[in-house]
Amino acid sequence: MTWAGLDAGGCADYNADVVHQDVNFTHHFLIAMPAMVDPNFARTLTYICEHNEQGALGIVINRPLDMTVEALFERIDIPLEVKHFGALPVMFGGPVQTDRGFVLHRPVGQWQATLPVKDELGLTSSRDILQAVGSAGKPDEFIVSLGYAGWAAGQLEHELAQNAWLTVAADAQILFGLPPEERLPAAMQLLGFDLANLSDVAGHA
Repeated sequence: MTWAGLDAGGCADYNADVVHQDVNFTHHFLIAMPAMVDPNFARTLTYICEHNEQGALGIVINRPLDMTVEALFERIDIPLEVKHFGALPVMFGGPVQTDRGFVLHRPVGQWQATLPVKDELGLTSSRDILQAVGSAGKPDEFIVSLGYAGWAAGQLEHELAQNAWLTVAADAQILFGLPPEERLPAAMQLLGFDLANLSDVAGHA
C-alpha cells in the first residue's frame, strides 16, 4: 500500500475513437444504471474529481471495504490520536491501483500531492494529510479510499452515450454528511428519482 503523488497513469484501456467532449463532469456524481455489467461499478455512486480531454478520474464513494480508518492507520504505521475517526470505513475507490490510498477532503489545504477539484474540495494521495488527521483531526471532512476509477480520453463520454450512467452535479453534503449507504439514494433524489425506480430511468441528466 502506497501513499505517493497522483499521476495520470492507470486509466482503463480504451481503443474506440475519441468522442467529442462538450460537457465537463468534474464535481459530478455518476450513478450506475441497473444494466451496468462491470461488477466494480454495479450499484455504485462515483464522484468525478477530474474530467478533461485526456480522460477522467473518480472515486467510488458508497462501497465500503472491510477496513476501518483505524485499521488502515495501523497498517501504514501512522498514529491515530484523534480516535473518533477510527470507526469510519475505508472505501473501495475503484479498480485502478487498489493498493494505493486517496483522501477526498474539504477544505483543500496544502499537502504534498493534491488535485484541487472544486471550490474547497481536493483529492490527496500523500501521507501528510493522514498524519494531520491522526494528530490534529484536520481536515475533519474526508473520505479515505483505496484505488480509483479511471477513464481514457473519450471513454466516459462514450459510456454516457450508451446510458451506462446517470449524472448530476455533486453535493458536498452527500459526500461528507451522510454514511456510505445513504449516498446513492440521496444522489438519486437530486434527480427527482427514487432508487427503487432506477430501472425505469433511461438517459442521463
